[in-house]
Amino acid sequence: MFTKYIFVTGGVVSSLGKGIVAASIGKLLQGRGYKVTIQKFDPYINIDPGTLNPYEHGECYVTSDGCETDLDLGHYERFLNILTSKANNVTAGRIYQNVINKERKGNFLGKTVQVIPHITDEIKHNIMILGKKGDYDFIIIEIGGTVGDIESLPFLESVRQLVWELVENCLCIHLTYVPYIVASKEVKTKPTQHSVKSLQEQGIQPNILVLRTEKELDRNICRKVALFCNVDESSVIQSYDVPSIYEVPIILKKQALDEIILNKMHITNNIESDITHWENFIKKMKSAKQTVTIGIVGKYADLPDAYKSISESLLQAATFHKHKLNLILIHSEKINEYNVISHLKNINGIIIAPGFGKRGIEGKLIALKYAREKNKPTFGICLGMQCMIIEFARNVLGLTDANSTEIDQTTSEKVIDLMEKQKHLTVVGGSMRLGTYECQLEKNSKAIKAYKTNIIKERHRHRYEFNITYKNLFEKKGMKCTGINPDTNLVEIIEIPNLNWYIGTQFHPEYQSTIVKPNPLFISFIEASISSINKILHV
Repeated sequence: MFTKYIFVTGGVVSSLGKGIVAASIGKLLQGRGYKVTIQKFDPYINIDPGTLNPYEHGECYVTSDGCETDLDLGHYERFLNILTSKANNVTAGRIYQNVINKERKGNFLGKTVQVIPHITDEIKHNIMILGKKGDYDFIIIEIGGTVGDIESLPFLESVRQLVWELVENCLCIHLTYVPYIVASKEVKTKPTQHSVKSLQEQGIQPNILVLRTEKELDRNICRKVALFCNVDESSVIQSYDVPSIYEVPIILKKQALDEIILNKMHITNNIESDITHWENFIKKMKSAKQTVTIGIVGKYADLPDAYKSISESLLQAATFHKHKLNLILIHSEKINEYNVISHLKNINGIIIAPGFGKRGIEGKLIALKYAREKNKPTFGICLGMQCMIIEFARNVLGLTDANSTEIDQTTSEKVIDLMEKQKHLTVVGGSMRLGTYECQLEKNSKAIKAYKTNIIKERHRHRYEFNITYKNLFEKKGMKCTGINPDTNLVEIIEIPNLNWYIGTQFHPEYQSTIVKPNPLFISFIEASISSINKILHV
């Protein structure tokens, strides 16, 4: 079968959940036996999200091949249980950079470089290359931004051209918002009509409309939308609010969206989409009676998307253990020695969040001292692990000046220091230690008990590392280095074996946790947190 392309655009407002809808469509097609991948095109000029502030863009997700990408790629991997790569997330910045590099090399033979055809050809090339390399049945392409944005125009023009070139091998789905006006107690379809009209002005007629709503709409509303937007009534689908994003594939399946897609692409497949494992996960999540409370301590407590992969990994692990997840985000800047008890005493397990920079570090250190002394299950990720090392050095080893050179370059006790290969870099973007690396686990460690293997591969995103010259001193006092990179001798995992569960990882295990296969460390951490619920904690 020739690779089929499904384009997903969005209208009216941003943050409608195009990524979730695209991933849900992929899940339904997977359930019919098709090989599927998803690609995200972002219209901003940044080369990648690696240098973007989380307040601008939420979490920066890292692929196995070491590319910093949009957080939607995390949804793609969690929903479809696939690996994505640099080719799955392309920004306008990368497109323009590629074209300019070609122009500098003389590839265009002195011709004037223009948006059409040079930029649009580069976009089309990046769309088509996945189909040539991956032997996919379907490639779903999500166009970031909102129809009508100036930044999106070259991408929409590329879609228009591909619609003509691919003919029946191409389909367009437009996700749009239908607001509910409380004062008049009615929904309004005019924004959707204008959004589709704007898309039509770009030469694109959507084949399917997905209406994003708060509540399920009356079919008369859908009929009205179909009439005004030149779409079959049966092709007007609803995506109304549900308690969990993982329920979106279920509601789209009930409306036979996968069957509509196949019919419009003239594909015969009488096999109903089998997503039994997915439905079982939803049932397990909804039927859970007991609750485990986890606190994430970080400087982005007012921005849940900054820790999106961590929160989803916790939910998956809690569901695995038949528990509901009560997730509490705790602002590390607001923690001090006087209020740390009130913040953490009712928490069953503590995550010390990753991040960069000095802000909120002291609050993390105070939280760690409390967690260590009270034997709370504690999980430090990346910077979180580094904070574990600093706190232990100060309060157990007596190295009161211990710090990371990221925070204090003048510290006399550099327990965390810039990696040697990072010391001469001048470019910030895309220059960290990124992607998948091996880690060898220590025998009898909690890590090896969780993973059930002595060699693991996890993804990284960091510049600083544990200063190996302190390793013996730490281990003599009870903090063990239980995960080591076999090639560089970099410390990847630290544990305090005498505590119930106190583990830090230099890598990001949340990047490799899916519905089908929750990450083993999160499963182990949640298990320890559940075990702590009924224990009497003296605070």
